[in-house]
Amino acid sequence: MRALRILLIVVVVLAGVFIAVDRAAVYFAESEAADRVVVSGARTGSTDVSIKGFPFLTQVAGSELDEVDVKVTGIEATAGGRVLRISSMEAELHQVRLTDGFSGATATRASGTAVISYQDLTKAADGVVVEYGGNGKVKVTGTVTGIPVVGAVTRSVLSTVTLVDGHTVRVHADKVPGEGIPGLEKLVREKIDFEREVGKLPNGLKLEKIQPTAAGLEISVTGTDVRLAG
Repeated sequence: MRALRILLIVVVVLAGVFIAVDRAAVYFAESEAADRVVVSGARTGSTDVSIKGFPFLTQVAGSELDEVDVKVTGIEATAGGRVLRISSMEAELHQVRLTDGFSGATATRASGTAVISYQDLTKAADGVVVEYGGNGKVKVTGTVTGIPVVGAVTRSVLSTVTLVDGHTVRVHADKVPGEGIPGLEKLVREKIDFEREVGKLPNGLKLEKIQPTAAGLEISVTGTDVRLAG
């Protein structure tokens, strides 16, 4: 019995040591991975990486991690001569294969959400202010010049936001002042309606759908064979 107790104590101590080493390895790997996540052709603010699953060391030995959660803030990339900033992007990456002597990593599949704040969307627009309009709409406020007799007017309209060709955000007013009047509707829409291409995302991720919320434009992203680094 005494020998059995000693054996159990040794097992518990070794298990504790293994867990401590395993967690320390995770912390180090997360820090290293955060520095290596690449958004091609874009400038990013910060990156946080969280490696899931236990034990970590056996996953590394098999060169594949069960799940890695990544959050990137402040993705800025130029598309079509304009900068549209993605405020933040969070993604869950599954079956992350470690390659090139652990210097590279590719996720078999991924899903997540990117957010464009209304402040950043306003900066990317031409002289209009974009806000949340409620019920899945945005409110666009702008000053339209060149209107006959009146000259210039400031108007706010509710607009629908859609994703075009999987990479372009389109803001289109449901109704505008002067709708149906030849020339006037076109003049107003040239100011109120606009499209902006979303900048670079990590290779392999694609945009699926977009939804205005109080926090900003939320864009669902999915992907396969998402390359993170290397």
